[in-house]
Amino acid sequence: MVSNSASSYSPTRDDFAAMLDESFAGGNLQESSVIKGKVVAIEKDMAVIDVGLKTEGRVALREFAGPGRESDLKVGDEVEVFLDRIENALGEAVLSRDKARREESWGKLEKAFQNNEKVNGVIFNQVKGGFTVDLDGAVAFLPRSQVDIRPIRDVAPLMNNSQPFQILKMDRRRGNIVVSRRTVLEETRAEQRQELVQNLEEGQVIDGVVKNITDYGAFVDLGGIDGLLHVTDIAWRRVNHPTEVLTIGQTVKVKIIKINHETHRISLGMKQLLDDPWQGIEAKYPLGARFTGRVTNITDYGAFVELEPGIEGLIHVSEMSWTKKNMHPGKIVSTSQEVEVQVLEVDSVKRRISLGLKQTMRNPWEVFVEKFPVGSVVEGEVKNKTEFGLFLGLEGDVDGMVHLSDLDWKLPGEQVIDDFKKGDVVRAQVLDVDVEKERISLSIKALENDTMTEAVDGVKRGSVVSVTVTAIEDGGIEVEYNGVKSFIRRSDLARDRQDQRPERFSVGDTVDARVTNIDTKTRRLGLSIKAREIAEEKEAIDQYGSSDSGASLGDILGAALNRRG
Repeated sequence: MVSNSASSYSPTRDDFAAMLDESFAGGNLQESSVIKGKVVAIEKDMAVIDVGLKTEGRVALREFAGPGRESDLKVGDEVEVFLDRIENALGEAVLSRDKARREESWGKLEKAFQNNEKVNGVIFNQVKGGFTVDLDGAVAFLPRSQVDIRPIRDVAPLMNNSQPFQILKMDRRRGNIVVSRRTVLEETRAEQRQELVQNLEEGQVIDGVVKNITDYGAFVDLGGIDGLLHVTDIAWRRVNHPTEVLTIGQTVKVKIIKINHETHRISLGMKQLLDDPWQGIEAKYPLGARFTGRVTNITDYGAFVELEPGIEGLIHVSEMSWTKKNMHPGKIVSTSQEVEVQVLEVDSVKRRISLGLKQTMRNPWEVFVEKFPVGSVVEGEVKNKTEFGLFLGLEGDVDGMVHLSDLDWKLPGEQVIDDFKKGDVVRAQVLDVDVEKERISLSIKALENDTMTEAVDGVKRGSVVSVTVTAIEDGGIEVEYNGVKSFIRRSDLARDRQDQRPERFSVGDTVDARVTNIDTKTRRLGLSIKAREIAEEKEAIDQYGSSDSGASLGDILGAALNRRG
């Protein structure tokens, strides 16, 4: 007995090892698990924790405090830690409060993600593309696009503050969590907007504060919800930009025009609170009446003129000038210019007034024909050359055309037109003025000394004249009468075919020919020797008998010739 008792008080090394293993087994302590421990000491920035192992473990105090918070850990506190290793090289247990919190948090976060619940977190750091969020131990990624409804420049006020987030994505195997703050704000905002919208009605007049101004209108705060005041609904008159009437922070009275309960969009109006100036517009602006207005806007197709506040009419480009057809309206009128216009059309349904500017001025073609009737001589500058003639700029800012055929008497127009250049000032005679078609016909050749009238003075169709041969051609002969050139064709050289030979004539010969035509436009006489011979034969037969009476044709002609001689 004594020996047994003595051996029990003197345990061997093997006995101690067995007792230690028994102790470990009884504690059921396993690596990579969360266990409970007790804070036995705090040394500087480290907490010494006893978890029932042969040695304590050390955990940094910062692991017991969340981002932006100080640790309130004290000796004697019982905490949960993650057992990473039972013993390290120094013989200490490797513990972690962060890993314990992370394990605990992942379980809660997965449950919240499945139930589509919001979780609280703290933004504690900025990384590429966004921010990191502490979800009570688990680190999540917050994309920059999910921070707020609108892009924000300064995120500092949001840092280190506990706030709700919505989990968008979770992957425990990879340890990835993606959260959104924007989703939470949109839900909250939608709830608030829905509540506010329910208290508003279409047609309601309400006070609001101008919150923001854009090119197309202004956003007005109606007490927690914004409404759009479009630029066309600010006033009845034309408003080019909302800043002409509104300023940010200004309190305005608006009327609710439309409410979209699905999108929570509200359309507002200010002009609806004023009298409609288009009521009774036909009586106020009768057709044909003239008014003075101010040019407010100029486009490619015309100019808008304000007749009174809220009433604008359009001068189409075709109604701006009698003569400037293809000119931009901005070169005829200018913005803010006072102009006199005439009412052409009024449409109260479409709220349109058509105005005319040229109608307030006299038709320049009517003025021209009064000052320069047909036959008058005018001066003009060559503005353009075309394949069919010249265009001259005339008095009154109108154009007149000289056709190719009216350039010269002798030479073809295609050849003569090359002698004229742009900018040349030439004289011409007015041939015709068509006021409706806005056309003026001119002639340059009509101003030349027309010898034709003098040369043929007294000469009528059927007269016999003496002409001088000036040229011999295969088709006939060229002759001249008092300075007027004419051409006798081969078939008109003689009655008998055998005598219709141009070579039987010589230059300088004088021959008699019958006038068959007088063309003042071409300045030519129609002549025929054949017609003269036939006429003389007929006359001789009438005077001296006929072949039927027994006299031969030779006898009759001989008698006629003897008498003439």
